[in-house]
Amino acid sequence: MNTKLLAVLPFALIACSGNAPATSPPTAPQGSAKPFAETVVADFDSPWALAFLPDGRMLVTEKQGRMLLVSADGKQRQTVATITVDSAGQGALMDVVPAPDFATSQRVYFSYSAAGEGGKGVILARGRLRPDGGGQGGERLGEIEALFRAGPLVDGNGHYSGRIAFAPDGRHLFFTAGDRQKFTPAQDPKATLGKVLRLTLDGKPAPGNPLAAKGFDPAVWSYGHRNLLGIAFDAKGNLWEQEMGPKGGDEVNLILPGRNYGWPNASNGSHYDGRDIPDHKPGDGYEAPKVWWNPVISPGGLMIYSGKLFPQWQGDAFIGGLSSKSLVRVDLNGTNAAKGDQWDMGARIRDVAQGPDGAIWLLEDGGESQGRLIKLTPTS
Repeated sequence: MNTKLLAVLPFALIACSGNAPATSPPTAPQGSAKPFAETVVADFDSPWALAFLPDGRMLVTEKQGRMLLVSADGKQRQTVATITVDSAGQGALMDVVPAPDFATSQRVYFSYSAAGEGGKGVILARGRLRPDGGGQGGERLGEIEALFRAGPLVDGNGHYSGRIAFAPDGRHLFFTAGDRQKFTPAQDPKATLGKVLRLTLDGKPAPGNPLAAKGFDPAVWSYGHRNLLGIAFDAKGNLWEQEMGPKGGDEVNLILPGRNYGWPNASNGSHYDGRDIPDHKPGDGYEAPKVWWNPVISPGGLMIYSGKLFPQWQGDAFIGGLSSKSLVRVDLNGTNAAKGDQWDMGARIRDVAQGPDGAIWLLEDGGESQGRLIKLTPTS
């Protein structure tokens, strides 16, 4: 990590297996009656991520750099931070996640894309939610600090990734850095692009990461990834990740320490110009996805459900579909996964989250609205 680059960041606010099937797995059912009611709660300007605070309020990020604090009913909102981001293409103020000790520390972790010397990259940062102090009774995100910047910096506006998940122990976090559409950095041991990274809460490489002794950047946990737009732990401590494939080959992966997930040397998709990429196959030395899609779903956010409103889905993964305009459910069973339902939502779904009462919440990625927040509850 180039700490010199971090110092000049602009702020405003201030064991390998290859057990893939030979053909595409069955497509999830589509078009059936939805077992949930949809309630539109609010509308935002190109929202990117949603996170609930312990009191039921929400933090919502928007592409252009605003972070909003939203009341539990969605009727009130205030801007708590405006971050200077490079929002061209896939750039944005991206993920937002309250710290495990938020109730006492008031810390919030977030990610965004920004330009620096020599190119652009994704940044992990944090701040502290405090009373505004301006006499208006509001709150703001202060004490903002950049913790980690994936590298190297490169040109282009795609595949930043930037998803955050805290480890069950509360002492480490996992951060996703995409390949930035440059392919080979995903296999480069010195780069942090195309990787899942395991960091301390201060953004340093976590001690004991599995590949440091083999010459990798000490932050790397797994590698060979493309565009990782969802990462989450299940109740048993398994770490799941989903990423966009190229032309076909969207994936759900079980993330294991030190494993190589193949990109760009193996994929169940093809290059956009039609050139073949070798499929995952037994003995190829690459960790195969647990579930994959062709045609693609263009996965957005990832959530693993643990609520009581939909008991039939406890422990399952939910994925927002962008180009597929869908909500996708994946059956998780221990360390195995299989396709579940796929519901047509009529709009690109950027993020999916679980509310305090067990409702499922979706953020649309534009469309006829600017980006609606929708609450899903059981129909019976």
